[in-house]
Amino acid sequence: MDRDATEYRQQRFARPPGATEILLVRHGESRAATAASPFPLVEGQGDPELHANGREQAQRIAQRLRHAPINAIYVTSLRRTVETAAPLCEALGIEPIVERDLREVHLGAWEGGLLRIKAHQNDPVYRQMLAEERWDVIPGAESHAALDRRILGSLARIAALHADELVVAVVHGGVIAHILAHATGSRPFAFHGADNGSISHVVMTEGHIVLRAFNDTAHLASTFSAAAAARPT
Repeated sequence: MDRDATEYRQQRFARPPGATEILLVRHGESRAATAASPFPLVEGQGDPELHANGREQAQRIAQRLRHAPINAIYVTSLRRTVETAAPLCEALGIEPIVERDLREVHLGAWEGGLLRIKAHQNDPVYRQMLAEERWDVIPGAESHAALDRRILGSLARIAALHADELVVAVVHGGVIAHILAHATGSRPFAFHGADNGSISHVVMTEGHIVLRAFNDTAHLASTFSAAAAARPT
């Protein structure tokens, strides 16, 4: 009896039909926070501009992605994402789309840069927030359930508009952490701390989020031509 000689080789991942690929880009480093100069607020949320290092990160992101078959670029209502996306938008001739519901976690009483200050002071409430992996340990901050509603709703809208396409969403560290924790069923803060300018890759398919990559920084450098900044948070 002849044996079947068909070979079954391992295959590279291919986007499923009808799925949407999203490159989640964390914005570049924003300016340092100080008690004397808090960030301006937009709808109650801190809205700092990019630091010089962040502008350089934005240029490196554009160089990395300029040849990718990108169909749309999304930003949030906060300027650090708009400024980060600008070089890539210019390179591709794409007008960014504002998706307000992908804005950063609302930090309540710790907006305007105060979270960074509390973190460097190792404030007890900050330690409790990390231990319990809940933003709403901070007075007035956003709950996990509220984040779920707005972030997952936003992703669903993007997926519905971009079947069989690749899009970029320039967003925030807390948003990336929330999306990837949902995708993997992990602890809420398991993906906390994506680097500024990093790229994470997810695929939206049949109502599910598939994680393909986290915190890709191959396009970034450890040093910048700009003056060194205070440690970003």
